[in-house]
Amino acid sequence: MSQVHLIDHPLVQHKLTLMRKKEASTNSFRRLLGELASLMAYEVTRDMATQDVEIETPMEKMTGRVIDGKKLVFVSILRAGTGILDGMLNVVPGARVGHIGLYRDPKTLVAVEYYFKMPEHIDERDVIVVDPMLATGNSAIAAVERLKELRPKSIKFVCLLTCPEGIAAMQKAHPDVPIYTAAIDRQLNEHGYILPGLGDAGDRIFGTK
Repeated sequence: MSQVHLIDHPLVQHKLTLMRKKEASTNSFRRLLGELASLMAYEVTRDMATQDVEIETPMEKMTGRVIDGKKLVFVSILRAGTGILDGMLNVVPGARVGHIGLYRDPKTLVAVEYYFKMPEHIDERDVIVVDPMLATGNSAIAAVERLKELRPKSIKFVCLLTCPEGIAAMQKAHPDVPIYTAAIDRQLNEHGYILPGLGDAGDRIFGTK
């Protein structure tokens, strides 16, 4: 479990609890998700490399620090990943963005790819994959497997919720990829949904059923 990072900051947990409520409106769910993702971004990017630069303040010259290397890439697993992506970009607005379109076959629960678009020079960039739920793990595993073909400098996975089954599946397939999450829930049900969870994140973000 050393590669699993639980972000248990009080503000994160407060907003997640409000999101879980079944009576939360689409508007409030979407707003809370953006706020929560922005808070999580601070922890996820804590170990980013920096370099010293000489600058001049209105008072005098000094040495400051800026993020080193090519810009970070956020990769959103469509469609629900978009909700986390927007919040992350509030904190790192200069980041590049990639998209992976995956849908879960309702019978087999296997992830099927239908879209893949990444920024240039991804082999020189750190990648953060975002998706609200790590449930069966199939979508996350498929997304990371596809990204590894492009050989990025590093890959992290960020989700709001996960469960023991999702963590086990992800760690078995990609033990080198750290998982950042706001909660580790009890289990999956027979339909592959997290319990107690918060329902279908995509439907709640976009107001669909």
